[in-house]
Amino acid sequence: MANTSSRTLRLLSLLQTHRHWSGTDLSDRLGISERTLRRDVDRLRELGYPVHATRGTDGGYQLAPGAVLPPLLLDDEEGVALAVGMGDATQSGIAGIEDAAVRALTKVVQVLPPRLRARVNALRAMTVSPAAAGPVVPAEVLTVIAQACRDEERLRFRYAARGGPDTDREVEPHRLVALGGRWYLAAYDLTRHDWRSFRLDRLTDPHSTGAKFRPRSLPADDAAQFVRASTGVPSGHVVQALVHAPAEHVRRVVGQWGTIEAVDGRCCRLTMVSTSLDWPTQALGNIGAEFEVISPPEFTDHLRDWGTRFLRAATPPGAG
Repeated sequence: MANTSSRTLRLLSLLQTHRHWSGTDLSDRLGISERTLRRDVDRLRELGYPVHATRGTDGGYQLAPGAVLPPLLLDDEEGVALAVGMGDATQSGIAGIEDAAVRALTKVVQVLPPRLRARVNALRAMTVSPAAAGPVVPAEVLTVIAQACRDEERLRFRYAARGGPDTDREVEPHRLVALGGRWYLAAYDLTRHDWRSFRLDRLTDPHSTGAKFRPRSLPADDAAQFVRASTGVPSGHVVQALVHAPAEHVRRVVGQWGTIEAVDGRCCRLTMVSTSLDWPTQALGNIGAEFEVISPPEFTDHLRDWGTRFLRAATPPGAG
């Protein structure tokens, strides 16, 4: 059996990954008795984590929003900063980052008290971020929908379709998908009796009904393919470049937004995946070193277009 501290951390991790757990399921996962589980839950409460317990056949435990941020995690300013940063990362346009960011955002917002949630949404609404390539989606909207997908609960919301009136929708949410700088929900529409994709920036007042559903088979290999086919959003670009700089330097500049493979002490291979070619262009410019494009060919044309505009801006009027 794990020691008390590591077991408590494991319990906290489980509570953060699912809306509701029965006592039996948690006990089985942790390999402990229900009496020990109750003591561990009390320990989390003493640390400031708002764990709610319910009795009866549907009873169990769930992590709920609290009056204050739990101690030993983050203070108010750090919590707001982290949630805003994760919100921007969810719309970075960098494939592979958005899903991880929305999972992290969901965990943070789940324990933010209401007053801090309001600050997060206000800051994101009033701030122009270079990371956000499309319309800003409130953190609350992302997390409510992500939790409904995770917990397989029906979702209701108001939707503004292009060129049509606003309508009330009830759906079985399948997956959130980030494409082309926007967030989409792939879901089975219970009114239309068919699969649909919904843009989150056109969606308001999402809330779970609490009604569970049995997942249906998506009419595509994956949710991203389904949304791309229904909306015409282009696939992501895989950009590779040989950078004439040490891997350590490139890693400091690019960080987690790219994969760096050292070729030798003075050169490395950089791979970036993005729905837009603008971001890889900016990243390579920030490195401040010579580089050669490996792929794709259209990235070379994109760089040439950028370079032409910069040269034109740097040439004084009337200069030959």
